[in-house]
Amino acid sequence: MKQPHIALDESLQAPCALMPGDPRRVDVIAQYLDDVRELAFNREYRSIIGTYKGMKVIGISTGMGGPSVAIGVEELKNIGVHTMMRVGSAGALQTGIDLGDLILCEGAVRDEGTSKAYVDAIYPAIADFRLLNHCLDAAKDFAYKSHSGIILSHESFYYDDDAKDSLKWSKKGVLASDFETAALYTVARLRGVHAASILNNVVLWGENTSDSIGSYQEGAKKTALGEKAEILTALEAMYRFENR
Repeated sequence: MKQPHIALDESLQAPCALMPGDPRRVDVIAQYLDDVRELAFNREYRSIIGTYKGMKVIGISTGMGGPSVAIGVEELKNIGVHTMMRVGSAGALQTGIDLGDLILCEGAVRDEGTSKAYVDAIYPAIADFRLLNHCLDAAKDFAYKSHSGIILSHESFYYDDDAKDSLKWSKKGVLASDFETAALYTVARLRGVHAASILNNVVLWGENTSDSIGSYQEGAKKTALGEKAEILTALEAMYRFENR
């Protein structure tokens, strides 16, 4: 049955999905797949399907924030997808994380609302450790610079206490921040889906977020390489996970 938001159905028979936020990034994903074809573009959900080493992969954008990621997880599961990976962007909360470095998310602080609509805040938001281990191995094999640890998922970078909250979580050793990983991990775990999140760092710790994000959208060299690296790492990790 065609799903109401992603506009896809189970006839695709794809086990895996790459989930960027930006619909534009679907075009980048297409560069690393074979036999690519467009599927749908409804609201923030733009999708393609192709193969990586013969494995079917859906690439589907989810827009910004936890609600649309959660809808994506639910509807992708309904059509038979059981392994999902976010390939997104993040702002560093620690020094030593350069632009374009990969952040492999072991877990996420649930400082957002979507995951709390599903389950109490005491429930952890953590990656599928087997899938994440494949991400670590793939990044190492590709010689991509990466960092693994806990990240912060929050609601906005324009609210009044953003700087204060970022400093608080930086002091707790949190690596970076995004909007979506906590919702992905929580909903995926509750629905029996294998999930991991790889983030491309686009903001240095201590720099202005809006300026750095603007540079990222213009295709700055380091972050463009990071975008490629996170996609290839995710594809290889899913392939190894599916063929374990």
